Amino acid sequence: MYETDPNASPFNQLPWIVWALVLPMIAAEIVLGLAQAELIGGPTAIGWRGHAIMNYAVAPNVVDYLWINRVWDELALRFVAFPFIHHTTTSALFGVVLTLALGKMVGEVFRWWAVLVVFFGASWLGALAFLQLVPYENYPLIGAYTGVYGLIGAFTFLLWVQLIGTGSNGYRAFTLIGMLLFVQLVFGVLFGGGYEWIAEVAGFATGFGLSFIASPGGWGRVMARLRNR
Repeated sequence: MYETDPNASPFNQLPWIVWALVLPMIAAEIVLGLAQAELIGGPTAIGWRGHAIMNYAVAPNVVDYLWINRVWDELALRFVAFPFIHHTTTSALFGVVLTLALGKMVGEVFRWWAVLVVFFGASWLGALAFLQLVPYENYPLIGAYTGVYGLIGAFTFLLWVQLIGTGSNGYRAFTLIGMLLFVQLVFGVLFGGGYEWIAEVAGFATGFGLSFIASPGGWGRVMARLRNR
C-alpha cells in the first residue's frame, strides 16, 4: 500500500529546475518591493521598479532600435530577464505561484532541460509574436506569464496524450486554457485589458508544440497512443 508522510513539506517535492525559475523572480520582487516601500535604497529607490521595466522589458521600439544598432548584449539580456521582473508585487506573487504549480506538474514528467525549453521557448516566441502584433510601439512586455502559459501548454499536452490514449475526447484537455482566456476576456471588458494576451496565447501554442519533441517519448509516444486507441 502506498503511504505518504502527512508532515512532509510540499516544497521539498518540487523539481529543482522550478526553484531555479522562481527564485530570481522572488529575489527581484523582494528588492523592488522593499525599494518601492522606501525601506531600502534611499529616496530614489522608489523609482527602481520603473527603471527595471525600462531596462529589461521588450517593446517594439526598443527591440527595433537595439536590432538596427546591433546592440546584441542588451537585446539578449532583455529576452532572458523580462520573465523575472513584474509590474507589481501582486503580479509577481501570482507569477511565482503559477510557475510553482504548473512547473511541478510538468517537471514531474519532463526532464529538467525540457522544462527550460518550454518556459523560455514560450517566453521568446510569445515575445516575438507580441512584438509583431501589438499596436503600440512603446507597449512593454514583462513578467512570467508568457512562460507560464507555455507551461500550461505543456500540461495541456500531457492531458491530451492521456485522454487520447484512453479513447476519451482529447478536446477536454483544452478546458483549462479555454477557461483562462474566457476569464481574461471578461476582465478585459469590465476593467480594460492590455495586449499581453497576444504573447500568452502564442506562449501556450509554443509550449504545446514544443512538448511533441521535449516530452519523454515525444512524437513517437503520441503516435503510439493514437494507434492503440
